[in-house]
Amino acid sequence: MMNIVENFDLFAPRLINKQELISSGHRACSGCAEVLAVRLMCKALGENTVIASATGCMEIISSMFPTTAWQVPWIHVAFENAAAVASGVEAGLKALRKKGKIDDRYVKVVGMAGDGGTMDIGFQALSGAMERGHDMIYVCFDNEAYMNTGIQRSSGTPMGASTTTAPAGKVSIGQKTWKKNMPEIMVAHGIPYVATACPSYPLDFIRKVEKAKSIQGPSYIHCFSMCPTGWRSPSHTAVSMGRLAVETGVFPLYEVENGHYRLSPDMPKKLKPVKSYFKPQGRFRHLTPDQIEMIQEKVTVEFGKLVEKAKFLKTGNE
Repeated sequence: MMNIVENFDLFAPRLINKQELISSGHRACSGCAEVLAVRLMCKALGENTVIASATGCMEIISSMFPTTAWQVPWIHVAFENAAAVASGVEAGLKALRKKGKIDDRYVKVVGMAGDGGTMDIGFQALSGAMERGHDMIYVCFDNEAYMNTGIQRSSGTPMGASTTTAPAGKVSIGQKTWKKNMPEIMVAHGIPYVATACPSYPLDFIRKVEKAKSIQGPSYIHCFSMCPTGWRSPSHTAVSMGRLAVETGVFPLYEVENGHYRLSPDMPKKLKPVKSYFKPQGRFRHLTPDQIEMIQEKVTVEFGKLVEKAKFLKTGNE
């Protein structure tokens, strides 16, 4: 008899919504993993969704006037206020439903932006929405720089990456600061659900969005979105690059539900060296062995901290 657990991948396609809520024909770059992530997000969310989207790559590629790729209600807002608009929509729907002006159908409101629109420009709006407890999901699509305006560094740019505003050279390593740990900042807000995700692991990503959708209150998902253009890597490597980021511990997959940490099943028991992740990317090609080792040490330490948090839950020592 077939083992249904071992052969889950054979059945998984039947469990995924096949309706496309962001259509083909958009203007995303070849090999863009971010638009793949948005496609998966929409499949998990379904039709009863309103999306507030900040200026960024996904706005540029999907809404060239007078056309749109979106098959759900979608609002383009400024760089800094996607979370504020999403929280306003959520409050408005709640008020209209209470007054009987709309039916009782449950509609999930989603705010979305890139790393710049989330971690830098839009941080205050996001923090406020989470602190107020709005029933909404916020998804950060993190490609680690301001890609749609010229590959400028953001606080999501990793140490040592070369960008147009943090270029590597004789006197510079490139980006000189460590990547901001946005998921942990969201955990510190005390919200019900925080998760990291990557489109290279589609079933994990869909499951996390579905869980966020089912939760009453604010949820935050930080999605790692590979960008071949900004990372100077071949367009056909977008999925494999995402897997390398996870396999090396550069971007670990986990979720935090009501303060409890859980590593995703796709996380390997033993990490690959970070140099295997850096090698295919032009933005890291200038790094010396000593600099790579410095970054390796940081990745190892941070991943160890995460494992200890997840282990703490498993052993029942809460």
